[in-house]
Amino acid sequence: MFDPDELEEIRASKAEWHEAEVEPVLERFGERKETFTTDTGGQEVDRLYTPADVDDIDYEADLGNPGEPPYTRGVYSTGYRGRLWTMRQYAGFSTPEDTNERYHYLLDQGQTGLSMAFDLPTQMGYDSDADMAAGEIGKAGVAIDSLADMETVFEGIPLDEVSTSMTINAPASVLLAMYIAVGDQQGVDRKELRGTIQNDLLKEYIARNTYIYPPEPSMRIITDIFEFCAAETPKFNTISISGYHIREAGSTAAQELAFTLGNGIEYVETAIEAGLDVDEFAPQLSFFFNGHNNIFEEVAKFRAARRMWHDIIEARFDPDDPASKQLKFHTQTAGSMLTAQQIENNVVRVAYQALAAVLGGTQSLHTNGKDEALALPTEESVRTALRTQQILAHESGAADTIDPLAGSYYVESLTDEVEDEAYDILDEVEERGGMLEAVDQQWVQRQIQDTAFDRQKEIEEKDRIIVGVNEFEVDEEPEMDVQEITEEDQQRQIDHLETVRDERDDEAVDAALEALRDATRSDQNLMPFIIDAVKAYATVGEICNVMRDEFGEYQPGGAV
Repeated sequence: MFDPDELEEIRASKAEWHEAEVEPVLERFGERKETFTTDTGGQEVDRLYTPADVDDIDYEADLGNPGEPPYTRGVYSTGYRGRLWTMRQYAGFSTPEDTNERYHYLLDQGQTGLSMAFDLPTQMGYDSDADMAAGEIGKAGVAIDSLADMETVFEGIPLDEVSTSMTINAPASVLLAMYIAVGDQQGVDRKELRGTIQNDLLKEYIARNTYIYPPEPSMRIITDIFEFCAAETPKFNTISISGYHIREAGSTAAQELAFTLGNGIEYVETAIEAGLDVDEFAPQLSFFFNGHNNIFEEVAKFRAARRMWHDIIEARFDPDDPASKQLKFHTQTAGSMLTAQQIENNVVRVAYQALAAVLGGTQSLHTNGKDEALALPTEESVRTALRTQQILAHESGAADTIDPLAGSYYVESLTDEVEDEAYDILDEVEERGGMLEAVDQQWVQRQIQDTAFDRQKEIEEKDRIIVGVNEFEVDEEPEMDVQEITEEDQQRQIDHLETVRDERDDEAVDAALEALRDATRSDQNLMPFIIDAVKAYATVGEICNVMRDEFGEYQPGGAV
């Protein structure tokens, strides 16, 4: 660290440099923009950073070594030198058979973890033959109607040898139950099951809208999952508190960070109010962030997230287990930044976004396919996306040392600035009664919408250049193969569902669903009843409809 006299000399030197060197150049040539910022409404970027911009950093208190509080530099002492991040390509489309084939392909290509996308009907708790499912079966992910579909997806894939992430929220309890049931069939000890369910309903009310139940019963289901998994599947992450979709909806990096951690606080408080000890479930919490375009801002965001979560958990909940204070996260590159124009440019965008995630210390990473602005990715584009991660891991050197941008005057200053802005937002959330209240008042949604509006205005006015979209355009686009889901694929899924219904024991299904209904009216943990229903081959729609009947459906503004 510099002493006060040295810092004053540095400030004076910068002022002299500005007067002697910068001002004459500005008078003659100016600069590309009047103001440089990291993002829409983001941090203002200075022309030059010096030790004077980080003069108040205390290494032990603010940074610490990797694996030590406050975990700014990472939660593991060896970083990627011991184990690389999990390369978890998002997959799942059409029918369970197609998804199983894609999973085997990805594993053969060197993927180290599976990530499961579900179609919209499944995300909303509808079966493939429901009226609401018409035209959407298998389009945004795989259609899962019953345990039979989950069995097909994981045929030939031992669940004790893979880690699986499932992007599912309102019906997360049902899909988790199916995964556990497949593990039981394979003879896998539940304590060896590894993976993550997203299970983040607050984010759904904010950004994605694939919710079913109102907040109160949704929080009850989430805490039931916390309690059940702490005892039964301790290696399975029970929630992926997601800033990704908040950023996709248009937020700034600081808003993404603040609202995500705010949701995390709400989940912890709700679980404790339900009688759980913080150390019983907090080590199984995980987070999910967006890997956006500005490399330095994203690295700063990830570093600030770890430090903030440590400090928040320690101050508010005082856990004994250090793992309760460690923020572990998955990153996905920014889908909203993919362009339909000149889609080859997306390969470059994804590579830089992935680099930011790795420099920021992510625990797992999904890289988008270049064609995802048009359709589900083809095998070729998925392979290129996976190869991007493998080149980063094995050729770039980015994985060879921990937190390589630490000590950068700019990155350390930016980490502090992103953190300060995120805390300011969290303070306003607290003044509004917490995230549940702020979401119910639509305040959070308005903040994001305002930012998204500003971003679009900048693009339209060319204050923000999107290469190939509003600048550097070309007249013609090359033809490209895209993944298509046919009507035959959709009908095949409906036919399979009908076969399952014909062959199952209807009395066992009815008994399991009635037991679940009774459990919803009590304070019993719902997970054992959902697992029983799943094993009887009750469908996603049937199980969710029981809870729809008992809990109601959420409407924005709080109506049921």
